[in-house]
Amino acid sequence: MNDTAPAIELDALTKSYGRRTGIDRLDLTVRAGEVFGFLGPNGAGKTTTIRCLVGLLRPSGGRVRVLGLDPIAGHRELAPRLGYLPGELRLYPELTGAQTLRLLGDLQGRPTLRRAELCERLGLTGTDLARPVREYSRGMKQKLGLVQALQHDPELLVLDEPTEGLDPLVQETFFSLLSELSAAGRTVLLSSHVVPEVQRACGRVAIVRGGRLVTVEAVAALREARARRVRLVLADRLGARALGRADGWSPQWQGNEVRFLVPPDELVGALRELLAALPVRDLSVEEAGLDEAFLDLYRRPVEAVEARS
Repeated sequence: MNDTAPAIELDALTKSYGRRTGIDRLDLTVRAGEVFGFLGPNGAGKTTTIRCLVGLLRPSGGRVRVLGLDPIAGHRELAPRLGYLPGELRLYPELTGAQTLRLLGDLQGRPTLRRAELCERLGLTGTDLARPVREYSRGMKQKLGLVQALQHDPELLVLDEPTEGLDPLVQETFFSLLSELSAAGRTVLLSSHVVPEVQRACGRVAIVRGGRLVTVEAVAALREARARRVRLVLADRLGARALGRADGWSPQWQGNEVRFLVPPDELVGALRELLAALPVRDLSVEEAGLDEAFLDLYRRPVEAVEARS
């Protein structure tokens, strides 16, 4: 693979389970060297897509290329270059942590030069690694899963819900590792239903709904194009009241303070009219987060979503 080739290419990827369609004609390109977010609620098709990417599922239609290879036909060549953390991590309960890492390292087919460093940073001690996995907490199993995905320093990481079960301090370590991987030119596909972690780590994001692609955009552009958080503090003490057009912005009242999300095309005209009609004592306008953009896209009718696909 040359340096400019995409790390992941999906062309009309489709996966059906009998009469049910898990993924429907999904087109997606992940550039080499980027941390790319794959966002959607549970059941949106993220895990099915990932299993097609890593060769665990055979697509019903379309084309998949990962590091220039077909994930099934080229699995032997791809395995040493790929790190994968599944969303539902299943380990052999009778093996110790150390035995698990050695077994998975052998299957990866590449020297596991980062194993000791990663265990230290993620807080897996020698005592922990000597215990059978059946004695591990959920968080310890997740840390073991992260080590096995990273231990052979792969070119591409595919991480499905990687922070599940991790305490806040370990999550901070995980995000530091992501930053280092990005700086080293590694490619990361981060799949999650937790919007803030995608916003924190990723430059671009794909949002999926019902197995269909909703949008692919830069995180900053997606936030910029969406609603703004507006907070008004009123000078009187009359509390909640009719706001005209602003009642469509889902106002939330607390005493004489009201908060709402204002669509960008109404930020000047409609908001100005509202401000002129109210005794406003204080005003703040903030850029909405990716979570608001995500909810905005999911509130749209299916027809409007498909028009963007």
